[in-house]
Amino acid sequence: MKIVPLPSRFVSHCGRMSILIFSLLMLYPYVGNGQQGQDTTKLPFAIAEEKRLSDEDLKDKKEGTYLTGTPDFSSDPVNGVGYGGEGSIYFNGKRNDPFFNYTAYRMKIDFVVFNTTKDQREFFVKLDVPYIFNTKWRLRVEGGYEANPNLLFFGLTPQQSLKGLSYYPGNDSTKAPVKDASYSDYEKNGLVGANANYNTYFKKEGVINVSMERSFFEDKVGALIGFELAQLNYSTFSGNSLLRNQSNAGLVKGVKDNFITIAQFGLAYDTRDLEPDPSSGLFLELTDEVSLKSLGSSYDFNKIYGHANWYQSILPSVFPKLVFAARSGLGYISGDAPFFEFQDQWSQEGDIEGLGGAHTLRGYKISRFVGRLMNFNNFELRWRFAKANMFNQQFAFSAVPFYDIGGVYDNLSAFDFSEMRYSEGMGLRIAWNVNTILRFDYAWSKEDKQFFFNLAHTF
Repeated sequence: MKIVPLPSRFVSHCGRMSILIFSLLMLYPYVGNGQQGQDTTKLPFAIAEEKRLSDEDLKDKKEGTYLTGTPDFSSDPVNGVGYGGEGSIYFNGKRNDPFFNYTAYRMKIDFVVFNTTKDQREFFVKLDVPYIFNTKWRLRVEGGYEANPNLLFFGLTPQQSLKGLSYYPGNDSTKAPVKDASYSDYEKNGLVGANANYNTYFKKEGVINVSMERSFFEDKVGALIGFELAQLNYSTFSGNSLLRNQSNAGLVKGVKDNFITIAQFGLAYDTRDLEPDPSSGLFLELTDEVSLKSLGSSYDFNKIYGHANWYQSILPSVFPKLVFAARSGLGYISGDAPFFEFQDQWSQEGDIEGLGGAHTLRGYKISRFVGRLMNFNNFELRWRFAKANMFNQQFAFSAVPFYDIGGVYDNLSAFDFSEMRYSEGMGLRIAWNVNTILRFDYAWSKEDKQFFFNLAHTF
């Protein structure tokens, strides 16, 4: 399959992003450490007391600069055996920094390098600087490249994707079809011969995203503005292909080279005590993405997305850390959007890629359910049952039972609880030096069973 080179304008933007990250690293004594060398606990502006880290987390929080990372290994029937690495460089500053008690870090750089035996490849770098230059502004920059020949498509409407999986025994259409099959049976019996790549397509994407957030009302409210550039190529494989069939029939757009520019706007309310691993607080967010041909994009469309996260400590006098965590999200897309934008909702907490996968319905394949309107809800009980100090590193272990439920619809008037899908499971969390969360989740639904290993909580 032909690899499409990235355009010179995109390469130029990548170079600018590299210069920006390098410049911030050179300015680290001013960006990361605040007023280093001065013993001051006075904040330059008010921050709500609810956002102060707990005494336990402050005791475990490290000073200075340190690196955390982990090998990234996975295995699933879609992408094969995966291998690579994920990690973070933290710039925490000193305890005499007035922001030390109120933020997980002064600056962080995340990096991901990943490959699988079925040729999925990823390389991403992310920069996050809260209170940049000791101001109320926060800078986020993300850039990377992904090539994935294993992405799944089950239709662009709820009527199509909500249908149960079915196949003809022995691929013989004269026999009665097997309906509501498990994914493993569907793959083994239905995705064979000319139908081997029926639900599969190939994505190649280079993306840059830059956003700035300004805090208000003692840092409880943040207003965000950003801009994204993406060069994408989507293609299908030989044989019978659902995506190509729908593209040829004019039902979907985007199976080609695409250049997307998106202006992003957001508003958030945040009282979490520790962003990577909250014990208490609320996080409410509303975002809007606008893509316009007048800004150089290939399409005109609008996406609006909102979610609410709630964290509540339970019996803190009895349990060192037992937290009930809940999230509810709702997204809607309008206009002349390509098919792949239906599978993506933008959040400053990380993109939501359709209904299914590691961040929404963990018991279903990623992007299993798609529609103009998407709703999902997650519930977790996070019980910290052990702590350890090894090789001068702090580790905390939590057991996490969870339940996920969600649905996709054409619009709000079509909302129907009976059309919702659910999954449940059990997870393990390992908090490494407070800020880095290793997440292990095993989830199941009536259709599938899946295991995930990721950095960071689901929400």
